[in-house]
Order: sequence, then structure tokens, then C-alpha cells
Amino acid sequence: MKRYGLVLAVVVIFLLSLSISAYAQEVKVGAGAAPTENVLKPIKEHFEKATGIKLQIISSGPKIALQDLEKGTVDAAAAGLTFDDWMGLMKKEGAEVKDPASLQQVTIGKDKIVVLLHKDNPVSKLSKEQLKGIFTGKIANWKEVGGKDMPIIVVWGKLIPGTNSLFVNNILDGESQTKDVLEATTAEDVRQNVASNPEAVGIGPAAVVDATVKSPETPEISRPIILVTKGKPSPNVQKLIDFIKGEGQKYIKQ
Repeated sequence: MKRYGLVLAVVVIFLLSLSISAYAQEVKVGAGAAPTENVLKPIKEHFEKATGIKLQIISSGPKIALQDLEKGTVDAAAAGLTFDDWMGLMKKEGAEVKDPASLQQVTIGKDKIVVLLHKDNPVSKLSKEQLKGIFTGKIANWKEVGGKDMPIIVVWGKLIPGTNSLFVNNILDGESQTKDVLEATTAEDVRQNVASNPEAVGIGPAAVVDATVKSPETPEISRPIILVTKGKPSPNVQKLIDFIKGEGQKYIKQ
């Protein structure tokens, strides 16, 4: 009986060691909305199963993601911005990167930014001029663009500056968005707020669109999604990059 107990204990310890070793390896990626929703979330389960490496996604926005990379608390940072635009954003936010040359970048996807409406909103098409009027506050009622007689609520995400910046530059021609907004955080939070308010409108990565919201026809806005590391990627980050560019392509939303 004692021998049986000893064997059982050895087996249990062996299985526990396997379990621990399976999760011993981890890749932490700080990310904005575009890489989170379009690339990292869709490939997470498949990457972990294929490699045995746990993928931890920290959806903190491009500014904090890059600051965390500089501190060494994440292995990589990702954003829906060109490298130059990312560096420009950091400078604008008062968090300028001291040595941009130390960062190595790779393109891991492409993101399409879409306008989000409540699923019951009858508006099916919005021109650049109409969008500019809506998001700057000059158009305040849906009836002005062919919708119902109800006030427009603009939902604006605080943690998606890359998405916001591209939209402001391409659609609002650099003008600031209205200050009278329903404040949200992530792209997912923007979607949830739009889904909960029939009068609402917001923007986000195409990947967040589901049955609770709709995306009207609008001028197309797209951007690259890049991942950066300090110097050469670590072996595990390189495995992540290789997976994204290989098998992961069938899971990525573009």
C-alpha cells in the first residue's frame, strides 16, 4: 500500500511538473485596439496550442504599451500606426522615446477603421462631409443625415489614440472632435456603448463589429499594424511573429 502511495505521489508530481512547464513560457504584449482586436485576440488560443507559450495581451493603448516596453515590463508593443506616426504620438503625449533607433519593427497586419452605429439606426451611408459634421458637433441630429429625429451621441474612446488620430486626420481634416462626447475606454467599450444607445455613433477597428452594431458605408480608412521590440526579438516573440505571418493568417481579421 505504501509503495502504491509512493508511485501515485510520483505520478502526481510528474503531471504537475508538466502542467507548470507548459505555462512557464510566456510572451507579454502591450497593445492598442487594432492589434488587440484584429490580430492578437484571434490568434491567441491557436498560438498557445501550437507553441505551448502563453500569450498575455495587455490592452493599454500605444502610449503605455511603448512605455512598458521601455521599462521592460512587456516583451513587445503593438499598435495600428506607422512607426513615424507612433513616435509622433509619443512626442505629442509628452512621452518621447529617447532612442527610437533601438526599436525594431515588423508589420503584422492591416487594420480598417469603421464607423459604428446602433443596429437599429436606419442610416446606411455617410459621406466624409457628414462624418466631419457629426464628429465635430456641427450636425447634432440624425434627421440631418437621413435618420430618425433624435440627437446624436458621439462615443469617444480614451484608450484608442491611434484610431482616433487617423480618423481625425483623414476625416476631420485635423479639426478636433466635439467635446460633448460619451467617454469610453477601449474599442470594445466604444462598441458596447454604441450597442446600448440607439442615438450613438463611434469608431473602432473593423474586428469589433458584431450583431449588436452596424457599420454604414463610409470612405475607407486603413493603417498598418506594427509590432516593435527593443533590439532583436526574443526567441518567444520571434515565434509569435512567425506564427502571425504563417499559420495565424487564417485567424487574423483584416
